[in-house]
Amino acid sequence: MIDYAKALNPAQFEAATTLDGPVLVIAGAGSGKTRTIIYRLAQLVESGVPASSILLLTFTRKAATEMLDRARMLLSGVSLPDGDFSATQGGTFHAYAYSVLRVFPPEGYAPRLTIMDNSDVLAALQHCREALKAGKGDRSFPKNQSIQAHLSKSRNKELSLEAVLGREASHLLPHAGAMEEMGRAYAVYKREKNLLDYDDLLFLLEETLLSRPEVLSWCRARHSHLMVDEYQDTNPVQARLAALVAGLSPETVRALKSAGTLAGESPRLDRESSGNIMAVGDDAQSIYAFRGADVRNILRFPDLFPQTRLIRLEENYRSVQPILDLGNAILKHASEGFAKRLYTRRSGGLKPNLIRPISDRSQAALVAARLVELCRIYQPGEIAVLFRAGFHSYALEVHLNKLGLRFRKHGGIRYAEAAHIKDAVSFMRLILNPLDFTAFARMAGLCQGIGPKTCLKLHRILLAGDETALAAAAARYPDLSEDLAFISAMRLADDSPASLCSRVIEHYAPRLRLVYPDDYPRRLQGLEQIVQIASAYEDADLFLADLSLDDPLREEAEGDSLILSTIHSAKGLEWSAVLILDLVEDRFPSRHALIRPEDYEEERRLLYVACTRAREVLDLYVPSSLYDRNSGGTIPSVPSPFLRGMSPSLFSEWRENPTGGLTEKIRASLRREESLAPGKATLPPEEPEEGEPPVDLPDGPASPPGRLGFCRHRIFGRGKIVQFLPPDRYRVHFPGLGLKVVLAPYLILEQTP
Repeated sequence: MIDYAKALNPAQFEAATTLDGPVLVIAGAGSGKTRTIIYRLAQLVESGVPASSILLLTFTRKAATEMLDRARMLLSGVSLPDGDFSATQGGTFHAYAYSVLRVFPPEGYAPRLTIMDNSDVLAALQHCREALKAGKGDRSFPKNQSIQAHLSKSRNKELSLEAVLGREASHLLPHAGAMEEMGRAYAVYKREKNLLDYDDLLFLLEETLLSRPEVLSWCRARHSHLMVDEYQDTNPVQARLAALVAGLSPETVRALKSAGTLAGESPRLDRESSGNIMAVGDDAQSIYAFRGADVRNILRFPDLFPQTRLIRLEENYRSVQPILDLGNAILKHASEGFAKRLYTRRSGGLKPNLIRPISDRSQAALVAARLVELCRIYQPGEIAVLFRAGFHSYALEVHLNKLGLRFRKHGGIRYAEAAHIKDAVSFMRLILNPLDFTAFARMAGLCQGIGPKTCLKLHRILLAGDETALAAAAARYPDLSEDLAFISAMRLADDSPASLCSRVIEHYAPRLRLVYPDDYPRRLQGLEQIVQIASAYEDADLFLADLSLDDPLREEAEGDSLILSTIHSAKGLEWSAVLILDLVEDRFPSRHALIRPEDYEEERRLLYVACTRAREVLDLYVPSSLYDRNSGGTIPSVPSPFLRGMSPSLFSEWRENPTGGLTEKIRASLRREESLAPGKATLPPEEPEEGEPPVDLPDGPASPPGRLGFCRHRIFGRGKIVQFLPPDRYRVHFPGLGLKVVLAPYLILEQTP
């Protein structure tokens, strides 16, 4: 016999030993969700439920296999009333749907079902595209892979394609009609050839269960106890399938499907079903709406099953209490959700650090320096930097490459591997070195009609200076002619690296739209980050050299590399130290999330997920200003609304000072372990708060020799000196940043005539 009371905490024990009726387990981050599921599987078979009657639905085959294997090991040596545990069925929703449809083929389909893989789907869409002549001659028409993704999202979110495009890819709205026509042709193609794709499996199973009572009865008789993991990530059809198998009546499910809600009706369980379903998840970790997940599924579970027993797992086994306190505070103002308060029995722990870099440009340098500090304490693989979007880490990647720090990136492409970055860099390389054939080949490859052989011929003509051949090539390839004229003009310009980079992007942007029609807005944002990186350089050669420092032959052992990851890719993982970038408005939450309340709330949950990945150290970076390509300078930023108004007692706040070090804002009660603090104050008095309104200043005390004029600062840029503060400070107005008090040694005074 397994001693469940000894192995589990009280809430886990309640969840593992509640075997009948609908149960909803709200499992907070790091609360031992998987352990609870494993012990419940063991308890079910140990108490006499036949293993073949248990169905475990998960989102990956790997997760199901791991849980079943661990439950089998737990039960090894235990005498089971019904024999072997191996008859338990576990897998994804799609795998379960296929297992049923193999026994009960959908009406109109042959007995043997053929499931299309991704290459099959793309080939079918290409067939439909050619038959309809969709997008013929239009280089802005999306690629088949993008069309497939949007059609699938439309189906799984149960929204029109136009609505999906409006929310996620508005630049593709002009093509919505043609894409919908392709979708209809694709559906006919599949039906004629007896083919199913992954989405078909779910919707055909639902259709079968609703229209054929004998199949629904068979499913319910076969699996009397259903468990669903990560329930907050289910989409509408997955939630309805689980409800049907668990006993919700077809009439209730039809009403739910047609109205998207119960529409005032009371849900009803069929008499022959016991409603033995356990849904396990956390509404506060529902962050995959872009994949079709609907947080309302878990929120309204008790409404669908009125006798639901709600169990909260709140004891955390991952993080120190100060990190959990911050996570609790983030959720406090959520518009809806199940109340929970994470706690741990671990003692001690440091407060999260809230760090205010002067700008997003200096943020990268601060984070890189912080990572060097943390690598003295933890293995690199125990440290992660998290961010909202993949391109937010570009500046940091450059710094890490310069320092020789190895890293692995999840959920986004390294800047050095991104095709659009390579395209733009090829223009810059040719401006500096006209003999660079690799860059020429990349640039020429963007032009219609130019392949490798033609590219080589054109490059030879250019090197030979054959005016007649050049004129003929210009007439035949006008795109290339424009590119070469642009490069020639840029060679005569004396631009800064940032200006050079900005002008290249302006020239390249129309081509970007044609070459990458599916997602060019996102790629353009990534290019903006490269301009920000360039703004820190005075020499274009050095800028391009640093961009090229990424080693293409690197070997990345997981434990030897720092982790850079989008937050979406970090869910389910944990590290000893976590650093979160760009916690300012328009970046976190993103500007698109401010339009719809449900998107805004998902961004709140995203920050909660990010913070609760940390075990011991959590650093939050809130840049005081952001690089502005239009002005070439910086503009003030606004801290994320999820952090504004929080109690100062939750953080240790640090501010970057003019020399790039950190000064602790509140000193008295914050003396703590030197090793885990993000830097040590050694610098001048704290500057005025950002956002301080400009005021008319009286003449200051005696000034140094000469008139007050302009100065330069390595971070703030050029500024106007408005007051001298003896013995060695100046009050300076920096455009976009306002007034700053800076020590004289950190300024370069401009000579006045």
